[in-house]
This record gives sequence, C-alpha cells and structure tokens, in this order.
Amino acid sequence: MADPNRTKYLRIALLLVGLIFIIGIYPLTIFWPSGWAWHTGGHSDYLQMILGIYATLGVFLVVASRNPLANLSLIWFTVWSSVVHGAIMAAQSVANPEHLGHLWGDVTALFLVAVILAILTPRGAHAKDF
Repeated sequence: MADPNRTKYLRIALLLVGLIFIIGIYPLTIFWPSGWAWHTGGHSDYLQMILGIYATLGVFLVVASRNPLANLSLIWFTVWSSVVHGAIMAAQSVANPEHLGHLWGDVTALFLVAVILAILTPRGAHAKDF
C-alpha cells in the first residue's frame, strides 16, 4: 500500500476505533453480554472502570486521527496494550468456561484493533518521511 493511502486509512481507523471506544463498548455489553461484559447482573465497578479507561483512550485516538504521525507512541501503545489485554482475557476465557463467549467478542475485537493499527502505522524511515 502506498504511504499516502496508508496514512489516509490509518486516520480513518483511528477515528473509528476511537469512536467505538468512546460510545460503542457500553452498548455491546448490553446487547451481547456473553461476549463483552465480564460481570453481569447489575452494577459493576469493573465495567465502569474499563469504560472510563477505553473512553479516555478513544478521545485521544480521535485527536490522533488528525495527525497520526505526530502520535505514533499513542498508536503503538494502543496496539501493544490491546495485544496484552486480549491475551490475558483469552487465557481467562479458556480457564473459565463461562467466559468462552469473550473469545468471539472483546478478545477478537482487541486483536483486530491491534492488527489493523499495526499494519497501517508506518515504521522506521517511512514514519520520518511524513
């Protein structure tokens, strides 16, 4: 993929991921709890915490979408934290059969975010050319 197109698609991906992190995760916990909500049945301090963290990251990703190359460390943080978070949740899903639905929900989503951003983010000399 040509670098100008890569940057264009990276901007779009950052905007979409950011918006999903801000407004998309909570509805997913309501409509598909077995794939997105780790604690069901009422109030969850954990859910409030994770929604706050991801909404905050989402705001920064939306801002980064304006100039991705000035925000490479944030993008790579998103990539690697998504891989680590997804790997931990995958292990927990396998260890606790009641959470297997997460392998198809939030675990897959985190790995998808990591792969898309990693593929689109320029590295090395290509990142300096912009």
